[in-house]
Amino acid sequence: MATAKEPSFRESVDLMFNRAVALMDLPPGLEEKIRVCNATYTVRFGVRLRGQIHTFTGYRSVHSEHMEPVKGGIRFAMSVNQDEVEALAALMTYKCALVEAPFGGSKGGLRIDPREWDENELERITRRFAYELIKRDLINPSQNVPAPDMGTGEREMAWIADQYKRMNTTDINSRACVTGKPVNAGGIQGRTEATGRGVQYALQEFFRHPEDIKAAGLSGTLDGKKVIIQGLGNVGYHAAKFLSEEDGCKITAIIERDGALISDTGLDVEAVRNWIAKHDGVNGYPEGKYIKEGAKALELECDILIPAAMEGVINISNAANVKAPLIIEAANGPITAGADEILREKGCVIIPDMYANAGGVTVSYFEWVKNLSHIRFGRMGRRQEESRHQLLVDELEQLSADKELGWTLTPGFKQKYLRGAGELELVRSGLDDTMRAAYQSMREVWHGREDTHDLRTAAYLVSIGKVAASYRALGL
Repeated sequence: MATAKEPSFRESVDLMFNRAVALMDLPPGLEEKIRVCNATYTVRFGVRLRGQIHTFTGYRSVHSEHMEPVKGGIRFAMSVNQDEVEALAALMTYKCALVEAPFGGSKGGLRIDPREWDENELERITRRFAYELIKRDLINPSQNVPAPDMGTGEREMAWIADQYKRMNTTDINSRACVTGKPVNAGGIQGRTEATGRGVQYALQEFFRHPEDIKAAGLSGTLDGKKVIIQGLGNVGYHAAKFLSEEDGCKITAIIERDGALISDTGLDVEAVRNWIAKHDGVNGYPEGKYIKEGAKALELECDILIPAAMEGVINISNAANVKAPLIIEAANGPITAGADEILREKGCVIIPDMYANAGGVTVSYFEWVKNLSHIRFGRMGRRQEESRHQLLVDELEQLSADKELGWTLTPGFKQKYLRGAGELELVRSGLDDTMRAAYQSMREVWHGREDTHDLRTAAYLVSIGKVAASYRALGL
């Protein structure tokens, strides 16, 4: 897939960082302080399983502590290594700064294939990994707060939170040690789909700006746009579902591990997801055309390409063949630095990962705040909001009863208007506002500086500027 010239994921992050800081006036010492990873802890631990001791290797990397706690997911995958974890931790720093979540950047990983172990075994492995990190304050509500990532989810976060509680029995804020938990274990509504929802909000904001749509060689609205999704995991599934069901997009290809499905008339995302759950792949799905070499579908004609799985899927070996005029990076680092250059020269607009997939950390921030405040969002104000709305509706109903005026309330208006905002509505509102504000800060740089011709460089300039300002405020 890659050639000798291809930079690694970590090198790609460094190259993109260097491209941005070359346009900034930072003191060399501060530039280096922001770039380097503060610390990486490597743990090797044994767990007795299936009659013998199995040794596992895990990492927790802290990139920047300009704000604490530091924040970043834990992934379970055989590809996990120190370089990858450190690169992802750096991206988390810039991502949190860009969307103004008050965290530094961190990341964790365990080299394991979760599919090789049953639930009971996986719980024992996860708890032991968590124990090794917790006893070194690498999981702590005020210092280091993990979240789900590739190969982990609500279940694993609940195990980690419980392990922390067992080791810190008097910590009243123990639930805030990790985010992405189940709702009935201290989680927040809307967290599971948050990253995919963030991708949707990012595209909606992009399509509010005619100048930006034109830059991508597109026109009109999201309605009817042909979309290719690579990876139908949590992020890809929710992004595809919301875009097709709510924005009228047509999902013309879905790429998975075992190949790709292609359909010009559009695929039913829910049906494909259910098929994958039963058959562990897309092969045999009754609708659309199946091709075994899934990566080839990245090169098909479409309006929007959404790589939502692994890093480096678009690289110098295939970038020249990618025809999508607009790419939104739902995964971390799906486009290498070499491919990024090729695509930019072709005029492709790339909505970068540090912005596009920031929905997860944004709603994680809301969950962390909820855990620290010990109250559900909307609980105090919802009914009072409804009461105030009721006053207005009562007045309108009195006016509509006057036949001389000759007007009535629109059907359904009363029911919609009277509904006060609960936790889910407030989470979505907060996420939408965050994605809009972050995009505005990027596009101001993109269109406002003559030396910035792409959104990725603009995103790095905004985020590095905010991190630098934090360090300066600390006296560095």
